Amino acid sequence: MPLTPHDRIAIVTGAGSGIGRATAQALLADGWRVAFTGRRADALAESVAACGDPFGDIDHRALAVPCDVTQADSVTALFAAVHLRFGRLDFLFNNAGVFTPGVALEDLALAQWQAAVDTNLTGAFLCTQQAFRQMKTQVPRGGRIVNNGSISAHAPRPNSVAYTATKHAMTGLTKAAALDGRAHDIAVGQIDIGNAVTAISAGMATGMPQADGSVRPEARMDVQHAARAVLHMANLPLEANVMFMTVMATQMPFVGRG
Repeated sequence: MPLTPHDRIAIVTGAGSGIGRATAQALLADGWRVAFTGRRADALAESVAACGDPFGDIDHRALAVPCDVTQADSVTALFAAVHLRFGRLDFLFNNAGVFTPGVALEDLALAQWQAAVDTNLTGAFLCTQQAFRQMKTQVPRGGRIVNNGSISAHAPRPNSVAYTATKHAMTGLTKAAALDGRAHDIAVGQIDIGNAVTAISAGMATGMPQADGSVRPEARMDVQHAARAVLHMANLPLEANVMFMTVMATQMPFVGRG
């Protein structure tokens, strides 16, 4: 029997702010039951509270679960909590990520490199692994995973070796998971977002280093455009998949970047 909108369950990582918060809120407003997850319980509570209560049952449809995606035990506990509360999983948005300081490649500390790898790549792998285990065995079988790749999955900014490397690797994770999920009705895709207005992107409005050595302001777009794009991907039937989507501020430097 097909699932109704109110039966569908989503997990959004990095839901305490920015793109993750906007996407989790958009899913909830669309009728999904949503697990908001991130490292800070207070930020997750703010994300849920900001949703209002459009269907009169937010306490039953929204779940805030603190989780550190770099820790396997924490990720396992997250998926167990969601299964206990909702009984299944239909959609995972691997959104959690960190930037590293904009320093010369040779000056980046190993700990900073490792922090980016652990969060941006290993965290997405651990969540994908848990999602596969649940989606393969539940009834109805299957589900969808969307990875947040970023424009940096295509083209680097100056002094961004760790972030760029992890986002290029995310594309490999997306392709491999899409292939491995095919036999189990698990659709996997990637959204590459450029310059959404969030607290972390505030510096783009004042000036970002460019490949020619200059520092220039960059155009940004409303974060809701990114959230609606993810929602579109989430709402597709499992017979269809957006493998890759790029949504970006029209005037930002990407095509021809460098």
